[in-house]
Amino acid sequence: MIINRKITVLILALAILAGATACAKSSSSSPASVTEPTRAANSTSSNSSADVKEIRVAHTQTYVPYDFVNDEGESDGFEVQVLKAVDELLPQYKFTFVPTSDDDLLIGVESGKYDIGVKGAWFTEERAKKYIYPKNYIAASIIGLTFRAEDSDKIKDMESFARFSGKLVPIAPQNAQWTIVEEYNKTHPDNQVILVASEAFNVSDAYTWVLEGRYDAYFDIKLSYEKNVLADDAPYRSLADKLAYVPYKAIPTYPLFNKNNQALADAYDEAVEQLRKEGKISDLSQKYFNEDIFRYISE
Repeated sequence: MIINRKITVLILALAILAGATACAKSSSSSPASVTEPTRAANSTSSNSSADVKEIRVAHTQTYVPYDFVNDEGESDGFEVQVLKAVDELLPQYKFTFVPTSDDDLLIGVESGKYDIGVKGAWFTEERAKKYIYPKNYIAASIIGLTFRAEDSDKIKDMESFARFSGKLVPIAPQNAQWTIVEEYNKTHPDNQVILVASEAFNVSDAYTWVLEGRYDAYFDIKLSYEKNVLADDAPYRSLADKLAYVPYKAIPTYPLFNKNNQALADAYDEAVEQLRKEGKISDLSQKYFNEDIFRYISE
């Protein structure tokens, strides 16, 4: 009887031990089943990262507020910020911004060292042979007339200047400003600006000639006028009360793409159109220019 009881107890002990062992095995195998999806996810993430292409974006360093390096050492400026917003809409690309010189930017984009370059670049036929211009411009450069402040009641725009005298400081024919005035004259045959060819000269000469009355206006980029005359540290700050400025129109500026990056340029175009619809680009214009620079563009 005692033997039977011992056998029964031994069987029960063995059964309990077997159950505990089975539970331990089950417990130790659970983490493996949990980590499989994680491994798969990590693998997918790794593959996804491998599919992202780095895009090197060159930009000028001191062209405030278009493209520059801010006090924190970061790439900044209107054109740079637009491209950063474009980058957020293109998961297949990762933009890396590289501050550099004008020459390195132009040579680098052409050679493939950089994929994109931004420098407040206008469209020219010569550059179109070397780079891809996207369909959508990125910014705009406002151009207009610098004239004597005493004539502010007579000169309100290009038409009124032409009626006043049309005596414009000469422009180099290879300069983009020449083409703009030429286009104005073609559309205003009875009210033309006097367009005279010249070689390059210092901006100080242009301001002096206007103030002396030799000419009545200088066709100037608004940003240049603000930096040269209106800024607190402007080199010609003493002329601020003697000169005035009126905008004429805005010239679109474009990012330059390497000739082998048509797909990237197309993706940029789609992203910019979306950003315009969302109002993002208008917001950036107000932030960096304190106005909507695009309202001066005549399509």
